[in-house]
Amino acid sequence: MNRLHLTFNCNGSTLAGTLDTAPSTTGLLLVSGGNELRSGAFGGQAALAARIARAGFPVFRYDRRGIGDSEGDNRGFEKSEADIHAAVEAFQAMAPSVATVVGFGNCDAASALMLAGGAGCERLVLSNPWTIEDDSDDAPPPEAVRARYVEKLKNPKEIKRLLTGGVNLRKLFKGLRQASKTDAPAPSGLAERMAAGIADFAGDVHFLLASEDRTAQVFDSVWPKDDARVQRCDGASHAYVEEHARQWLEKKILAVLRS
Repeated sequence: MNRLHLTFNCNGSTLAGTLDTAPSTTGLLLVSGGNELRSGAFGGQAALAARIARAGFPVFRYDRRGIGDSEGDNRGFEKSEADIHAAVEAFQAMAPSVATVVGFGNCDAASALMLAGGAGCERLVLSNPWTIEDDSDDAPPPEAVRARYVEKLKNPKEIKRLLTGGVNLRKLFKGLRQASKTDAPAPSGLAERMAAGIADFAGDVHFLLASEDRTAQVFDSVWPKDDARVQRCDGASHAYVEEHARQWLEKKILAVLRS
């Protein structure tokens, strides 16, 4: 495996990319979420790329316009379709043996891939898609609150805290009120646009949700309950930093690359 640093063009701006080489004709495109650099938080995406490449699959990462080492204006994830398309083209230009590109994104990177209809990728791995509108209610969905309380009631330490006055009763009653709600939240306009974006996507789509992540919980509350493409990792946080979650995520990505 070699790690190559390169630049490519996107609508007149020079973008920075990194290619981890490997022999497979199927490659992984890592789309960064938020305003995150292509290395990822604490180098997480760079480490993931190295592990996937060691398993035999080339990996391409990049900074979208206005982020990190890339030129241009940062227009946010909702207007990053051109950046993803340019990255796919650069990936296949630098690794011409790559015939199939699997797009992976966490958080609003997953949302960006959906809004862009896959942006030239043949398969999609969409982790904890961001569906929260800027003006939406900050409270977590009732299902998530109920699940949290169920877990707490299984923990003897939490029962002891409750009995000994170690629990903030105001927060407890507020949480119970939220948990008691039964109406399913209406899908946000963003969620509806994301669903429309991949409605005609011809390739395989895989949704990966970290059970302890609020972003995933909100997505789960507005997405169709009967969608068999959704898979969940118990005890996982947003970035899958737990060892079992990291291994679960990597296993799921490799399964899609090998399919």
